[in-house]
Amino acid sequence: MIPIQKIQLPAPGIEQLQTEAREEGYDFIETLIDEWATGVNRFEAPGEILYGHLDQGLLVAVGGLTIDPFSANPDTGRIRRVYVRSAWRNKGIGRALVSALVAYAGKNFRSVRLRAENADAARLYESMGFVPLDNPAATHILLFKKRPAQVDGHPADQ
Repeated sequence: MIPIQKIQLPAPGIEQLQTEAREEGYDFIETLIDEWATGVNRFEAPGEILYGHLDQGLLVAVGGLTIDPFSANPDTGRIRRVYVRSAWRNKGIGRALVSALVAYAGKNFRSVRLRAENADAARLYESMGFVPLDNPAATHILLFKKRPAQVDGHPADQ
């Protein structure tokens, strides 16, 4: 099992992760770091979380879940800032990270959207049940089945 854990920034290894992402043409890790530092987004609103995978104490994969700022519906979450360093790709880490985010999202939202940055990411998300969207704010969505209000006469939350 690949360990995925809640993290806070700055985390050991974030600089290497940021540098590698930037060299690949992705600026969203810089946005993650800047928004954390300024307090714009620390993944601390209800239903939000920032996860990571550490290898020998260094952050090699990161991804977060927020309320979707591009949706008027507060029951819509957004998976954001998912990145796995190249030497750790194709080892199941990205899938484990997204699975943890989806599991957490399912407890807090009715759907979760995201923007796939490349074809490999899109294939991963689609293999996990995400459906492509024709929407300027998101490329994919995953709808969660609504929990019944009652099960055998008792509230579903019990």
